[in-house]
Amino acid sequence: MNPALEQDTIAAVATAPGQGGIGIVRLSGGAAATIGSQLCQRDFTPRHAHYSQFLDADGQVLDSGIVLYFPAPNSFTGEDVVELHGHGGTAVMDLLLSRCCELGARLAQPGEFSQRAFLNDKMDLAQAEAVADLISATTEAGVRSANRSLAGEFSRRIATLMDQLVALRVYVEAAIDFPEEEIDFLAEGQVADRLQQIRNQLASVTDSARQGRLLRDGMKLVIAGRPNAGKSSLLNALSGEESAIVTAIEGTTRDVLREHIQIDGMPLHVVDTAGLRSSEDLVEQEGIKRAWKEMASADHVLLVVDASDPKAAAADTDTLWPELHRELSANIPVTIVHNKSDLTGTEPGSSQQADATVISLSAKTGAGMHLLRDHLKASMGFDADEAHGFIARRRHIDALQRASLCLEDAGVQVENGAGELLAEDLKRCHGVLGEITGAMSADDLLGEIFSSFCIGK
Repeated sequence: MNPALEQDTIAAVATAPGQGGIGIVRLSGGAAATIGSQLCQRDFTPRHAHYSQFLDADGQVLDSGIVLYFPAPNSFTGEDVVELHGHGGTAVMDLLLSRCCELGARLAQPGEFSQRAFLNDKMDLAQAEAVADLISATTEAGVRSANRSLAGEFSRRIATLMDQLVALRVYVEAAIDFPEEEIDFLAEGQVADRLQQIRNQLASVTDSARQGRLLRDGMKLVIAGRPNAGKSSLLNALSGEESAIVTAIEGTTRDVLREHIQIDGMPLHVVDTAGLRSSEDLVEQEGIKRAWKEMASADHVLLVVDASDPKAAAADTDTLWPELHRELSANIPVTIVHNKSDLTGTEPGSSQQADATVISLSAKTGAGMHLLRDHLKASMGFDADEAHGFIARRRHIDALQRASLCLEDAGVQVENGAGELLAEDLKRCHGVLGEITGAMSADDLLGEIFSSFCIGK
């Protein structure tokens, strides 16, 4: 535990800003019980709900409500914790918080309650992050996955990997330090087999983590194309609402429109953009500029083509499609959507042309929209049946990928018979995996993580 944190008793409003039936002020630290007793003019029985009045310095009533006292170490933070449950008004909460500070507490920093829980071994780093992810979850699948991470599902799988690595490291380093008579332990095959088992398990955890990252962050989907190709209609069809104005007039959409939706639990950040064409209109030019900027940061781009106009469709294939490939990173997949199948009389369907998937549909009637939804899930590797694994962040994916590279290097050392280098690669992998749960974390990493939390957590 950080001694500086140990000396302070912190306080914060733990409920959302605004008006509500109940508001909570949380205290944590060595003086929490004393401050609570002074504010309420009474003592508390641990883990019992007490009805009490909350008094100011002159003994006047600020509010009345329920007080809960959780003595250390049996609390969220591992310290003495007092919660004041009052009426949920902004002014009331501010008065209670100010009174707590008058009695010796200080205002908590963002995420400081969860940080203290981590530092007091009440949870590891992945579980602490899951607290913030649970609060910010926007889908049922996201909530369930965050709860599983909070319960330790992700941490247990990382711990299993680390235990296997430790066992292999012990074997390798013992063989190096105490070699038997002229026996090449790397040539026996046992090290290679155990290393491959760890690599297989790491790949499985990485796949689950990618699902968890997708549930947390969602996919940014940008809809692009010529004016009047049906981009806004496609946005409305995906969202199920009339989010965008749809008219027969070209250039109706002049700015970026955003919708947050989900497909079978997969969060989707859909961006409708201005039609791509040459224009003398300064406002439309700015909209087109923003469209290209959004596409450059997309996870996936839908190029919408008006299939009812053969000339327009041919022009898109000859000019706009190559332009997308020139301007966008090769890592950004582009799917061609042939819209307005209701006008062409063609059946909705999906096909592969060169290096692109082509989906024919009608955004107006909804025919073929299921093909697009299934394609988007498949393109992101999303599996609804696996969506309730655990939540994950980009830093987790980065750590798992770096750990995989360490194990690849270790495999090379086994092939080359370099035992000392193998031991070093296994050690590096162990350290990288430790970053996920906080077993091996730098102070600056902790500060960055907990600073993103809300104040009352």
